[in-house]
Amino acid sequence: MKKLDTLVCILLCLGGLNWGLMGLFEFNLIGTFVGQDWLDRVIYVLIGAAAVYQAVGWKQIKKRWK
Repeated sequence: MKKLDTLVCILLCLGGLNWGLMGLFEFNLIGTFVGQDWLDRVIYVLIGAAAVYQAVGWKQIKKRWK
């Protein structure tokens, strides 16, 4: 499960970085590097799922990493 937690953390950091760049510079990091609309959407769905996983499982994740 710690591997999944690490993957979730990476996805959330990528999503946060993308939103920050969109807000500051109107630069879509994911869209620039991926370049395909369908794959962009898949990545965005994975980032959203990672956020839900993190929010719902926060207490269990904290216990695993102690």
